[in-house]
Amino acid sequence: MAAPLFIAKNDSTEIFLLPQMANRHGLITGATGTGKTVTLQTLAEHFSSIGVPCFMSDVKGDLSGISQPGGGNPKVAERIQKLGLPEYAFQGFPVTFWDAFGKMGHPVRATISDMGPLLLSRMLELNETQAGVLNLVFKVADANGLLLLDLKDLRAMLQYVGENAKAFTTEYGNISAASIGAIQRGLLALESQGGDKIFGEPMLNIADLIQTERGKGIINILTADTLMQSPKMYATLLLWLLSELFENLPEAGDLDKPKLVFFFDEAHLLFSDAPGALVDKIEQVVRLIRSKGVGVFFVTQNPDDIPDKVLSQLGNRIQHALRAFSVRDQKAVKAAAETMRDNDRLDEATVITELGVGEALVSCLDEKGSPSVVERAFIVPPQGHIGPIDESQRRTLIQSSLVAGIYDQQVDRESAYEIIKTRAAQATMQAEANAQATMRAQTESQQANNGVGSIIGNILNGTPGTGGRRREGAIEALAKSTARSIGSQIGRAVIRGVLGSILGGRR
Repeated sequence: MAAPLFIAKNDSTEIFLLPQMANRHGLITGATGTGKTVTLQTLAEHFSSIGVPCFMSDVKGDLSGISQPGGGNPKVAERIQKLGLPEYAFQGFPVTFWDAFGKMGHPVRATISDMGPLLLSRMLELNETQAGVLNLVFKVADANGLLLLDLKDLRAMLQYVGENAKAFTTEYGNISAASIGAIQRGLLALESQGGDKIFGEPMLNIADLIQTERGKGIINILTADTLMQSPKMYATLLLWLLSELFENLPEAGDLDKPKLVFFFDEAHLLFSDAPGALVDKIEQVVRLIRSKGVGVFFVTQNPDDIPDKVLSQLGNRIQHALRAFSVRDQKAVKAAAETMRDNDRLDEATVITELGVGEALVSCLDEKGSPSVVERAFIVPPQGHIGPIDESQRRTLIQSSLVAGIYDQQVDRESAYEIIKTRAAQATMQAEANAQATMRAQTESQQANNGVGSIIGNILNGTPGTGGRRREGAIEALAKSTARSIGSQIGRAVIRGVLGSILGGRR
């Protein structure tokens, strides 16, 4: 059994987080500047020290210091003295840097097929009708064996379905051209935000997030300061990672420590304007992923940012200070106080507004899985450096990581775009061949008709003979014969009869 993690202390009580209860999830909340990021770093270091890998997003760019030993920070020194920790050892922890755009870490990619229509609809901010059309496009691609790997595959598939909408109406229902156009515009906007870097191969192997180095769990840090400029993209990418963990990890049962702890920073972005179907999926993942050995800690400003059905799954709570400048803020403070197990010695609603930086109300699950009585305490300071590292240090860590070189080069294998393009080219060539065959047939027919006409003309008009003489034609012979008959009454009758037949008249 892994040793309890010492995470906070007040004058009379040391507070521990039990590793075997970390997969019951947790919540870190508090207003901006109250110490949430440092708390997150402290927890990640503690998990790493017992061999548990972690994943976290660095939205402000100041978590990379966890890779270097701390020390020299006067505020940290003051906290150590205040808590009575004279032999506090500073150390760095193993880190792997990731970056959705591949600039500040190893690329993080997903394929369009693995992202799926539900999450992609969220990323593109589609309405219900448009999301239905996107789901239909995925079904058509599956039915035709067309791989959707990157954005150009999906664009080609949308164009294909749009151009052949009538062929799919009977089986799949009506396909709105307006919805196809709206999705295409959404993809163009996504690409302008760098979405073409996120989708493709090689796709992230979830197993690469669950590694150790010299007995310590590797802390995976996703550089997210640029990604945060597209909030829906950020939230959807992290939710996809969480879903991949849920779908790919085997059942683990009750472990003495988690396989991985996943910190979801700025969690309010995940639920902001989220449709009910997506919230249900998140609740399902959070509820069931504990059996896979994964603990999830949501980090946000207020517990009210998390839907109740998800909030009820978060057993370990660390509540930093909240501000109560308005009636709405006061209600939020009261609601936050009510989410913790009451301490008779504390007025939680009042204390929340009085907490200092790095101070929090803490309640962790005990051995039986029940929340402990909430305590007011200071979070233990990190052992690693607080703040960012320089570019050369980051580059060295990237080049020496366990996944160096695996994801750097993007691969573009044959998929929907190439197949549809090839089929279109083949159809064009076949159409041209058919057109040429038709033209040849028409030419040959015309030539045949011209040949028959020439023969008939020769018969009627005559042809050149031998010795420069010319053979009579049928018309010439008829004319001479007619002339010889002019003088007789019978001849005149013959003339009327023959000429009348030729010219279409009556006798």
